[in-house]
Amino acid sequence: MKKITGSRRTMLAGSLAAAAGALAASAAVAAPAAAKPTAYKALFQVSDDDPKKWNQTLNNIKNLQQDLGAANVTIEIVIFGPGIGMVMMESEVGNRVQEAIDAKVSVLVCQNTMRGAHLTPDDMLSRIGYVVAGVGEIVRRQAEGYAYIRS
Repeated sequence: MKKITGSRRTMLAGSLAAAAGALAASAAVAAPAAAKPTAYKALFQVSDDDPKKWNQTLNNIKNLQQDLGAANVTIEIVIFGPGIGMVMMESEVGNRVQEAIDAKVSVLVCQNTMRGAHLTPDDMLSRIGYVVAGVGEIVRRQAEGYAYIRS
């Protein structure tokens, strides 16, 4: 075997370093795109008492679960202001709201709105949840990466 001298060793080391750099650069270019997230999070705001808007929101939620897979998406509906009427007992969309809850959708009502309207949980549909402030819930969830949809 032939002995490598100092200048040849320096050239060889430089060539090896250049080859390693080129290999690393090509690996970075050839790296696959980041995988899609396996869990999605969506937050729907409803602050109107219009049954048509509520039905549209509930349709959008159902479509989202079908598109992404219900097991792959966490969905919350945050209700405040006049929208609270649609989650009260005898609401004309009450059955659909209960169906959404059955489909693992969290339906959350603003307690500030309830207090202002002099309502109690006894006035509301069963199985809904409560948050101190609807707007605060939206801000927190957006900070946690939830997609925000205003209906």
